[in-house]
Amino acid sequence: MDFKFLADTVRNIILSTLKEWDAIYARNKPYRLFSRSLFFPLLILASISTFLGSYLFTNTELTNFYSVITGLRYFAVITIVVYGTALGMREMMRSFGYGNDFGIAFKIVCCSVVPLLLCQILSQLIESFIFVNILAFFGFYILYTGIERMLSPSESDRLKLMIGVPLIFFILFILTGRIITQITDKFYFSFFA
Repeated sequence: MDFKFLADTVRNIILSTLKEWDAIYARNKPYRLFSRSLFFPLLILASISTFLGSYLFTNTELTNFYSVITGLRYFAVITIVVYGTALGMREMMRSFGYGNDFGIAFKIVCCSVVPLLLCQILSQLIESFIFVNILAFFGFYILYTGIERMLSPSESDRLKLMIGVPLIFFILFILTGRIITQITDKFYFSFFA
């Protein structure tokens, strides 16, 4: 894991988005670096925050193991949603004639969820800070500029991608969240309650 890459990318994608996308495009680093050194460290922090928030503040009548399940559930849901959204974006790119590169799709989706993960680190820990999640909408701007810089699409294709990618994200988030919640709750209440 590259901590310098993590800190520089998070800072630059938020403070100077256009310059960071130009740098990402020019450096052409592999998507696995983004996965290993950007996405998973932020996701692990958000999952630990979810666990601690459930353990310290939310979970009052269930055993402590339920808090562990809550953190693992959050990790699984966001991982499936981000990788699924990147796959969906890759298919959209392929159908519009922008190549079949999963790496580009993953970089765009990964950088677009950085504000969401940063907000989740705080709001999952202390539930009363849920209003902070409004700042996650900055991810739409990051998505827009990422699509523009990495793909250079036509205006109609850019609009389709800007509608399609968040739609895939939200549908996957709702479906995956419900399915994994049902599975983990059945598991917990079958063995531990």
